[in-house]
Amino acid sequence: MELSGARWRKSSRSGSSDQCVEVATNVPGVVGVRDSKDAAGAVLTFEAYAWRVFVAAPPR
Repeated sequence: MELSGARWRKSSRSGSSDQCVEVATNVPGVVGVRDSKDAAGAVLTFEAYAWRVFVAAPPR
């Protein structure tokens, strides 16, 4: 999947320490998720609908 134009931001669910997750929501139809400490590393992609359901779920 081509994510070169992705605009990454720190997830609002990330903690205040150095353990951050970044998300990119500007790619049509998908949401990218990556570890902020390894920007060149692996990226998980989710269908936009699946990501919305995940984010809307109550914390456990």
